[in-house]
Amino acid sequence: MPLPLTILRLSLPVLLAFAYFFGSFLVLPPEKSLILGGLMMVYYIPPAGKESIIPLGIGLGIPWWMMATSLALLDVITSLFMILNFGLALRIPVLGPWISRFLSTGGTFMQKHPWLSRWSVIGVAFFVFLPLQGTGGVGATIVGMMAGLSPAKILLAIGIGATAECLMFALGSELIWRLILENLYLGLGVAIAVVSFGAVIYLLLRRRFSELHE
Repeated sequence: MPLPLTILRLSLPVLLAFAYFFGSFLVLPPEKSLILGGLMMVYYIPPAGKESIIPLGIGLGIPWWMMATSLALLDVITSLFMILNFGLALRIPVLGPWISRFLSTGGTFMQKHPWLSRWSVIGVAFFVFLPLQGTGGVGATIVGMMAGLSPAKILLAIGIGATAECLMFALGSELIWRLILENLYLGLGVAIAVVSFGAVIYLLLRRRFSELHE
């Protein structure tokens, strides 16, 4: 592959992320944009995820819609990087071995969950929506490839699933933060109930899809 094309494939997702970050200065105060940029970077550090980054961002004063948009976009940008640079991703420390393990169980996983291929874009979008580790831009891209989706359909599926998931967390977090500000004990009670319910759902889904991480 020509060097200029390789550089373009590597840099395009990064440039898109930076363009979005600098564009946030047009709609947010500078200090809020800097906080948003920090949260966007932390999002890539396990075990951080939407369920933790979005409430934190809203609590720090970033609008719920901005947090939802930012993390959904990061999933799409991550998927774009994977599609353009899959071979390179396999050589990245930590990420590469994780992808290899994911791929090693891919055939069995797809056999046990044929609806992912049958439902095409909607199936992969639902996979992204599930609150499980690996269902974001990286894992969902691999699942989309195994399901036979084109790059455009993979990006569409991840965009739909990530947007739905981010909106769910953002609207829920916004409501809880408002309750806390109006009535501390009621807000905390609702927060504990939601977290407990979410933990149960997460454990059930993690058990159901445990073969992803075997």
